[in-house]
Amino acid sequence: MSATTVIAIYFIMWWVVLFAVLPWGIRSQHESGEITPGTDPGAPSAHVIGRKLLLTTLVTSVIFGFFYVAYTQDLIPFDWLAQISTPPRQ
Repeated sequence: MSATTVIAIYFIMWWVVLFAVLPWGIRSQHESGEITPGTDPGAPSAHVIGRKLLLTTLVTSVIFGFFYVAYTQDLIPFDWLAQISTPPRQ
């Protein structure tokens, strides 16, 4: 697998994990009881995007590492992946 392919797969996985991580631990202004005038009560009360980006990178690295090792050590045969990814014949 080329370095460009590895980077592209990691990049795609990172974005998918980011959208999964974003709602973790969010408290709305309505839940916290501190509604800023002119904002939606459902808006987050505290922005912790730096922590979310770090957590996303850590989670993605673990997931990517697992799949990379499984691929490079042939724990998941390529023929099997090709077989399950093709549509069934009618």
